[in-house]
Amino acid sequence: MSKPPAQDPDEADLAIAKHKTWAVGAPAVVHALQIAQQQMGVRRSALTLLKVNQKDGFDCPGCAWPEGTERSHFEFCENGAKAVAEEATLRRVTPEFFAEHAVDELAGRTDYWLGQQGRLTEPVYKAPGEQHYRPVSWDDAFRLVAEELKAGAPDEAVFYTSGRTSNEAAFLYQLLVRRLGTNNLPDCSNMCHESSGSALVETLGVGKGSVSLSDLYKADLILVVGQNPGTNHPRMLTALEKAKKAGAAIVAVNPLPEAGLIRFKNPQTPAGVLGSGTPLADDFLQIRLNGDLALFRGVNRLLLEAEDAAPGTVLDREFIDRYTHGFGQFAEDVRATSWDDVLAATGLERAQIEALAERVRRSERIIVCWAMGLTQHKNSVPTIREVVNFLLLRGNVGRAGAGVCPVRGHSNVQGDRTMGIYEKPGTAFLDALGAEFSFEPPREHGYDTVEAIRAMRDGGVRVFLALGGNFVAATPDTAVTEAALRRCRLTVQVSTKLNRSHAVTGEAALILPCLGRTERDEQAGAEQFVTVEDSMSMVHRSRGRLRPASAHLRSEVAVVAGIGAALFGAGDLVDWPALTGNYDLIRDHIQRVIPGFDDFNRRVREPDGFQLPHGPRDSRTFPTATGKANFTVNDLAVLRVPAGALLLQTVRSHDQYNTTIYGLDDRYRGVHQGRRVVFVHPEDIAELGLTDAQMVDLVSEWSDGVARRAEAFRIVSYPTARGCAAAYFPETNVLVPLDSTADTSNTPTSKSIVVRLEPTRTA
Repeated sequence: MSKPPAQDPDEADLAIAKHKTWAVGAPAVVHALQIAQQQMGVRRSALTLLKVNQKDGFDCPGCAWPEGTERSHFEFCENGAKAVAEEATLRRVTPEFFAEHAVDELAGRTDYWLGQQGRLTEPVYKAPGEQHYRPVSWDDAFRLVAEELKAGAPDEAVFYTSGRTSNEAAFLYQLLVRRLGTNNLPDCSNMCHESSGSALVETLGVGKGSVSLSDLYKADLILVVGQNPGTNHPRMLTALEKAKKAGAAIVAVNPLPEAGLIRFKNPQTPAGVLGSGTPLADDFLQIRLNGDLALFRGVNRLLLEAEDAAPGTVLDREFIDRYTHGFGQFAEDVRATSWDDVLAATGLERAQIEALAERVRRSERIIVCWAMGLTQHKNSVPTIREVVNFLLLRGNVGRAGAGVCPVRGHSNVQGDRTMGIYEKPGTAFLDALGAEFSFEPPREHGYDTVEAIRAMRDGGVRVFLALGGNFVAATPDTAVTEAALRRCRLTVQVSTKLNRSHAVTGEAALILPCLGRTERDEQAGAEQFVTVEDSMSMVHRSRGRLRPASAHLRSEVAVVAGIGAALFGAGDLVDWPALTGNYDLIRDHIQRVIPGFDDFNRRVREPDGFQLPHGPRDSRTFPTATGKANFTVNDLAVLRVPAGALLLQTVRSHDQYNTTIYGLDDRYRGVHQGRRVVFVHPEDIAELGLTDAQMVDLVSEWSDGVARRAEAFRIVSYPTARGCAAAYFPETNVLVPLDSTADTSNTPTSKSIVVRLEPTRTA
């Protein structure tokens, strides 16, 4: 095992190599094992990695991609191994660390340096006016939280949640918050797939994907849109390879060529290690940022015109007539689509779109997969509604090998929402929750993430409590967010590791360290397990095996229940200590409150868990306002960028998962030992009068006139779509205005930032 870095990395060491045209293979295995050994040592690495995503093991703390019924002994990807290594690390952050490092010093460190320091070991408290955290007992920590919550109105508290939180902890957390009297439950969904949920609830009635893993292997055509599975969901590549071998065609739609979708070297097969691997994408449509709605509009128009030319041969009229609503108005609007607008928005040739439409006509079963490349634009909800229109035209919802597939990020982000982590809860859920626990839950909608930042900024929040995550690094408009948090009276972070949110605090601050997925959870003398829900609505167990990193750690369930007991006192309607001692009791409550969890404790003990019901998928029943799947009319507005500016998207590097920075390399894009780079097409570099490798500041242009600036980025000549650029977050979150959000979902527009590049001034 190696020691954590003593200093922040020097970006002067940054090196650029040629980008890759394939992903994974032996280098991925070697790199994963190197990081595991650095963090955990050899023996601990072997013991831990062999339990990742196993039926008797723990769910990977990385992405939410599902596991199949048949599993290998190595059911993890490179990034999963990194995530496990970061959590199961032998590095420790002790009270001595906080005595040595003041909060202001930590605030000046990079996210990489903070994360590399190791696991938090005991609760610490920063008092008002002080610069250092110091140890505090759990009882005193719970008392401090309870006192501050009681001192203000319920709506003066905000309760954030990360998508790694278990079902049991999430259910208990939302219960605590609603017992307090507020629905202020923002979560990471607000910043990623909220647009998916908004669009899918309106059109299909269920805000989740409609496909199972087996559907991918029955599909004729899979569209992977606005997604980079090679870095963000590497195990998906194995599923795509299997689909490809079963006869599926794959089309990639993305502004950036992504190595994993070009060619995949499966590290668990000889051909993947020694051979050339499997070409995945049959076609690559290099679309302009924000052009996806226009692409699907254009394809939909071509399908309508083909049906006009040969009635009964293109559209599934029986499905449309029986199961859908609004087709006539939709068709009339689409027929009037301007091809000039479609081509301007997409940056594609008409022949490319026509070729895609012809491929669609030849395919009976179609799946559309997408991620944040679709969800973080102003028009994201209309875009995803247009994707649904596309699938409805040929009956590609509610049958094998077809449907919508939003690919979630964090491992239980979908489960947290199912458990009630939502600022706009439905009446049925609140009625059931109130009946189960004999209280009247609040009915007024709470704050989502953007609204919570605004409320903190305006002095309307006393207490901010985060159950996991790294709020400061995940959110937009970094300077505004940091100033907002510092206006709070108390900030509380329930965490496994140090991150930037521990260094940006209210007047007072608490860090409450919790168990990770990899660790044994013993309560009242008995070993417990938790449950999670993956991207495809499968619910299954997760049980850690490692000895906890510190005897002072408590489970997320125990932390939430401890706050509840301190806040509401003995004799409360909720028996917080009993729920801490036996998670089966929590699951008993869940099954009586949330549909689909009948006989929860028995079914989740089955080796593969169980799948939650989904009306559109299971029976073509659509719980929408019309009782049918809804066609929608979506305005096509071409996003035009001023002369001299580019359209920037924020992306992850390959050594990164969300805000966690595992290393400083982006192997597939050829970036090594640095992160402050901006990818720009070589012709755009020349037109802007700049040069490859030149240092520039990124300055966002927004209607409020505020000059948001990310300084000292190196230009990297890269084959991205013309007029578009890309750079890593969280370094570029500073460029995303707080008020630049998607219509309906209020998700920050991190994939549509208008920027100009200004040469960096040298000292």
